[in-house]
Amino acid sequence: MRNIAGRKIGFTNRGIWKKYGVHEPIWGFVTDETLIFSRKNKAAVPLQGLAHPRIEPEICFKLAKVPPRTADPERLLDAIEWVAHSIEIVQCRNADWKVTLADCAAQNALHGRLIVGTPIKVSRNLSEILPRVSVVLKKNGREIDRGVGANVLDSPLLALAHLIEVLANQPGARPLAAGELVSTGTMTDAHPVAPGETWTTELAGLPLEGLEITFA
Repeated sequence: MRNIAGRKIGFTNRGIWKKYGVHEPIWGFVTDETLIFSRKNKAAVPLQGLAHPRIEPEICFKLAKVPPRTADPERLLDAIEWVAHSIEIVQCRNADWKVTLADCAAQNALHGRLIVGTPIKVSRNLSEILPRVSVVLKKNGREIDRGVGANVLDSPLLALAHLIEVLANQPGARPLAAGELVSTGTMTDAHPVAPGETWTTELAGLPLEGLEITFA
């Protein structure tokens, strides 16, 4: 039986909405079967069973307690135990990746895998830093894309605030709980991945190391 480990927020990057045919963020569950903790910021990830997988570099939080319903970044920080760099592997049964919200809901918000890097404790100036965090995404050593935290609904913390508000307004939606992970959405576009490739990220602005993912 799958246990819920947390949530993923998708399409928080407004810059890619038109490309994928969406107009608002989505959310889905991360389970103990889809969650991978890296070792020394490296992981081997099998793609078997995933439909048209793509890679997304993100920022992830672990909740220390139930977060308040607020858009105040400082109050949200009080509910966070740690922050980490994460990579989500998303998937889509639609080969062209043109989706509707109904498609996303039926496919658990397109979630495939979540790989989490080494976390750091929350610092008091994190709310100011997160929008400026930058990432470079590379495939086999060649730069593919780059992005910043502000691409994620202006800040990963504001993406968390958005999720809290959405859950509060969805009848029957399970609220966030202490101990859950929340990955806040991609800072770049989502890019196709294939077995045999090695993808890496480089972060600046936070003392977080990049991740190295080898796909099998």
